[in-house]
Amino acid sequence: MALIHVARDGAKFGEFTFDQVRDGLASGELRATDLGWHSGMTEWRPLPELVTPAATDQSLVVSTEAGTGLPWEHRDEIGFFSSFLHTVSLLITRPGEAFTRMRPEGGLMDPLLFGLIGGCVAHVVSLFCQGLLESIPGYPGDNPLFHLFGLNKWIVLLIFSVLSPVFLLLEYLIGAGIVHLCLMLVGGANRRFETTLRVVSYTGGSANLFSMIPVCGWLVGLVYVLILETIGLSRAHQTTTGKALLAVLLPIFVCCCACGLMIVLGFGSLGAFIEYLKQQN
Repeated sequence: MALIHVARDGAKFGEFTFDQVRDGLASGELRATDLGWHSGMTEWRPLPELVTPAATDQSLVVSTEAGTGLPWEHRDEIGFFSSFLHTVSLLITRPGEAFTRMRPEGGLMDPLLFGLIGGCVAHVVSLFCQGLLESIPGYPGDNPLFHLFGLNKWIVLLIFSVLSPVFLLLEYLIGAGIVHLCLMLVGGANRRFETTLRVVSYTGGSANLFSMIPVCGWLVGLVYVLILETIGLSRAHQTTTGKALLAVLLPIFVCCCACGLMIVLGFGSLGAFIEYLKQQN
């Protein structure tokens, strides 16, 4: 008989037999909100669903069958566009379920391809919309990217569209590396770097799509990136939500501190330079 793996608040709680789970729910040791999984299941489910009369010992027979994964990983059967849209919908509306279903390992091609497609579409559409808005007389916005090297903005848009996959690939790899390092520092990295990269890639391929919304889309996308990465890391690494959130926010905190230090040093140097000039005069 297989053991039931129990998770509470995004962290591994323990392993129990079928009878122990049933008795634990009755005594209050285990909660109805705890999630359970055993070999052969495709996703984590609330513990009460595993001990209903329909759940017999036969359902706990050890199986080598892999989990189903996200719809995108089954695009050969579902279809390319259908699997992409279904995965985006699942990640945006039910991220907990999505990252529970996500395979923590199994290669990087699927998540990176998903992230590149979603990210490239978002970047190109976002830049195109900004270009159209700037063509409106009196529009206050001004994207400095459109004025690089004095080129026409549509040529700049074409250049960035071609280079977008390269920029995104570097963004995912470097971003996942930093987040995984932070997750290790807070003691929440229970799986390899591949798992973190899969979370970052699936997050980027879905959350970046919000940037297609003019004006405020980038802000909504940023918020969703923080939310999805936190949930994804906690589920995929089987760690607490607090540790996952720390790993996501720590790089932002360090960057803010570094920027603040540079500003202070800059103003200090400027003040010293001005004082020096006064003494020379």
